[in-house]
Parts: sequence; C-alpha cells; structure tokens
Amino acid sequence: MENILDVKNLRLYYHTQKGAVKALDDVTFTLKKGETLGLVGESGCGKTTTGVALLRMPAPPGRIEEGSQIFIDGQDIMAMSEAYVRKNVRWEQISMVFQGAMNCLTPVYTIGKQMLETLQEHRSMDKKQAEELIREYLGLVGLPPEVAGRYPHELSGGMKQRVVIATALFLKPKLVVLDEPTTALDVIVQAQIVNLLKKLKKTFDLSFIFITHDLALEAEICDRICVMYAGKIVELGTNQQIYGKQGPMHPYTEKLLAATPLLKKKVDTLAFIPGAPPDLINPPSGCRFHPRCHVVMDKCHEVEPPLIEIEPGHMVACWRCTK
Repeated sequence: MENILDVKNLRLYYHTQKGAVKALDDVTFTLKKGETLGLVGESGCGKTTTGVALLRMPAPPGRIEEGSQIFIDGQDIMAMSEAYVRKNVRWEQISMVFQGAMNCLTPVYTIGKQMLETLQEHRSMDKKQAEELIREYLGLVGLPPEVAGRYPHELSGGMKQRVVIATALFLKPKLVVLDEPTTALDVIVQAQIVNLLKKLKKTFDLSFIFITHDLALEAEICDRICVMYAGKIVELGTNQQIYGKQGPMHPYTEKLLAATPLLKKKVDTLAFIPGAPPDLINPPSGCRFHPRCHVVMDKCHEVEPPLIEIEPGHMVACWRCTK
C-alpha cells in the first residue's frame, strides 16, 4: 500500500537562552493511505510537537532543523516556500484537530464566520455557496445548520469538538492529525466522537495520526502504535505486536501498559515509572530512558540504541533486542 506520509530524520528544536530544547530528535516513520497511526507517551515526549511539525508551523522559538524531510503524497514540503505551504498544503493536504476545541475557536465570532474564513482563504466561491458548504459539513458531523449562527460559548464541549473536526475536513485533506480529540469530554461524548471519526474516515478515505494518553482508546482506533519518549521513537508496531500476547519489547512501553487499569484483570497496585522525563536541553547519554529503566545495562549508559526492526513492521530502540 502506498505511503501518504514519509517522515525522515525529523528534528525540531526550541532555541532558548539556556540552549536548544531537542523536542524532536531524529524521528522517522511512515503512514500508509487509509491507515491510523497512534502516537502515545508521557506529556512532553513530542507527540503534539510531531503534529505541528508535520504542518510546518512550530511555535517560536521552535525551528525544524536542516536535514529534516517530510513527504506528503510524495511531495517534500520542506522544500516548499511558506506561502506555498500555507495556500496549498495546510488544510488542503493535511489538517489538524488541535487539543482543546475552545482554544481553537475565537469567542467573538460565530461558528459560521470562522468556518467561512477558512474557505475564503483557500477557495474562490461566493458567500451563498460557502454557507451551503458550511451547513453540509456541520450536518456531516451531526450538528444542525443553526449552529453556524451561534458563538462558541453557546455550544457544549462535544459540539465544539465536532465543529473543529468539520473545519479540519472542509477542504477534503487526505491526512488529519487528531491531537487528543476526546480530552475533557465525558465518556458518552467520547464514544460519540470516536464513532464519528470512524465514520468520517471511511466516508472520506482518510488517514489519521491519533495523539492520546488513553491506551485503551488507542488500541481501539489505531492500526499501528508509535511510542515516543523524550523526543524519540522507542517502539513502533501494529496493534497486535504492541498489545498482543507477546506484548511490547521496549521497557518503557511495558511500564506504560502496566500502569493502565484493566476491567478484566484485578491488580492490587498499578505499576509506575519512577523519576521524571529528562531535560531535553541536556538529555542523558546513551539511551534516554536508562535513568528510569528497570532492566538497564551498562551499554545503555554509553551508547544510544538504534531503532531496529526485530520482526516485520515491529521497530524497537533497545539494546535488549539486539543480537
């Protein structure tokens, strides 16, 4: 199956007075057409940073470093001008549903006006055609047409999230980054949003990058799982390879799963990962996880493990997995 996304050696650093914060450091992965890739890991591991890097819009003082390559549908967007990316790539080929719908909506404009701005930036159409399209996409996400005349504060959390999803799909991109789209929603609305995303994915033949802390949700909606730690990918595999009987191979992934409560398995105490994520200005030598690892070896302190394929489609960065 053809790749819709091919990321090679992606590095995004935040240049501060104290030094460069290596938020993403040599990240490489692919995404096939129609596939959903889940990004998981602790806060600060680089999940959201990966999303904004793919849109080439890091917040200052962030900067995508030289040598980074991002191919969308075979086109290297790193070689394009900012003006071209803004007009022809963002929301045309790749869009993003940002975390916290309320933060994405301007409180003083109606929903319709905000959606209209997106259309007018990319499409030449009169106001009547645009309003018809707005109503159509509101209907696709299960909202009545009168929502277009309301302000964000008049909508519930689930309705606002649906508006943001509709706006992300407006220009029919084939790749959508979803940054914790169910955060701060109750479980009933979460289920509704997840079912909506599954329906839209099938309707529009979409590819998703799904960012979340909810490992159970990740297992339900994603085809492959990408586990990140301290700006790097530590394990990448299919749902079966990560959650199956064999289980994960990286000790960080093991601990993440062990810290997740299960309905069908009673445990007296949940596992936890001691310590805290490292300082990304001066990350640890060798494996970045070694200060917190329960199976650390001498080599882990000195040499950084490469991300290697231990079985077809299953990549791990751990010295335990090397021969």
